[in-house]
Amino acid sequence: MKNVFIVGSKGIPGKYGGYESFVDNLTRLHGVNLKIKYHVACKSTKAGEFSYNNARCFGIKVPNIGPAQAIYYDVMALRSCCEYIKNNEVETPIVYILACRIGPFMKFFRKKIHRLGGKLYLNPDGHEWKRAKWSWPVRRYWKISEKGMVKHSDLIICDSKKIEDYILKTYKRLLPKTTFIPYGAEVKKSEIKDEDEVLQKWYKKNKISSNSYCLIVGRLVPENNYEIMIIEYIKSKLEKDLVLITDSNDYLRKLKKRTKYDQDKRIKFVGTVYDQELLKKIRENAYAYIHGHEVGGTNPSLLEALASTSINLLLDVGFNREVAKEGALYWSKEKDNLSKLLDEMSHLDDSQGNELGTKAKNRIKNSYSWEHIGREYEKVFLFE
Repeated sequence: MKNVFIVGSKGIPGKYGGYESFVDNLTRLHGVNLKIKYHVACKSTKAGEFSYNNARCFGIKVPNIGPAQAIYYDVMALRSCCEYIKNNEVETPIVYILACRIGPFMKFFRKKIHRLGGKLYLNPDGHEWKRAKWSWPVRRYWKISEKGMVKHSDLIICDSKKIEDYILKTYKRLLPKTTFIPYGAEVKKSEIKDEDEVLQKWYKKNKISSNSYCLIVGRLVPENNYEIMIIEYIKSKLEKDLVLITDSNDYLRKLKKRTKYDQDKRIKFVGTVYDQELLKKIRENAYAYIHGHEVGGTNPSLLEALASTSINLLLDVGFNREVAKEGALYWSKEKDNLSKLLDEMSHLDDSQGNELGTKAKNRIKNSYSWEHIGREYEKVFLFE
């Protein structure tokens, strides 16, 4: 049996977030085959262990120290992994780190893990150093950290071909060893029915109904291009609501001032939805999905939209085209581009919309199903 230690997600069971859903699904897929034993670090207010999907989940107590929490969490989780490996004489373990937060510490941990007979793998996520929410010094740290992570990893597992190309080109002199395994999604329909009380209550609360809205789901950050999407939607003549499922933060107040979205009754910020079956049903019943992410690799919210919504309008960047290919329509940040696409979309007949939906779902089934991804990870963990 191969022991794999996962560091970097907030932990499982996964409630909300790409890495958490990834680890949840990976442990679910491999939890019954007894070939791989997972050990998952979980951000917690207390130490302790529990079992989930046959994985050993261990809590890492993290003090409230602001943005440095993430770095502290990863470092302490790695220390815990090393202690467990040593105390239990675990043979040839793999320690798999998600995201590039602890580059300055990687050389130390690589040496330690190698002395214990193990290997250190990395999932670099997307271009965290490009995110507008970070100040220049923080972005600089992310970039330096990324280099350290790449330099001292035995294998880099990229969830996007674009990210893999970036790693190989940017860090060519470091001779990084990479492989590509994407993130996953499920095409199966939500277990919630159209007449379900929970769904109807949510619709009533937000004054919307099935097929009467376009949908946006994602973190409320500038690089997801909320401002452009809202401004362009306001300019469009589309007689549908724009429902935005996202968190509320200081950026929302800036958006309100810049876009005056509160003056358009179609624009509805409805908060977050943590019930994954409900969220899937909301996606299924959307007239269209609009996606503005431009930083990162294979984005989970995009995969879930392609698996559920027939018409998807995606910002035309390499990451999004790589995933959706012919299963979506594309827009640019050029003025009036999205608003014109929205107006044109309103003239699509049912057969055209269904054709797009079929292409999108086939894309997920063929390349992004969790079963396919589970098999790819099994090959890497057992035979690499």
